[in-house]
Amino acid sequence: MEQIEVAYDALAEGRNQAAIEQMRNSDLVKAGDPAALINLGTAYARLGMIEEARESFDAAAASEDRYMLELADGSWVDSRRAARTARRNLTSEGAFASR
Repeated sequence: MEQIEVAYDALAEGRNQAAIEQMRNSDLVKAGDPAALINLGTAYARLGMIEEARESFDAAAASEDRYMLELADGSWVDSRRAARTARRNLTSEGAFASR
């Protein structure tokens, strides 16, 4: 299965600003890649940049590209479902709602 660079390491290490800088101008984000947009939205959310996070998650959900993503817990989910779930779990404070 093909793997693409979507700032996973920076996110996993809690380096959210680095993830944003890495992804913001990437060709993947510009092309509307769902994984890149979801990870960008996650970094924005962690930094309280709620509007930017919403925009990233909405763009990922609307992307013409669609594929299965491996989540941090090792499970696999459809990219549109992952984007919609992330958007729904976003709270007004910019953090993710706990499950």
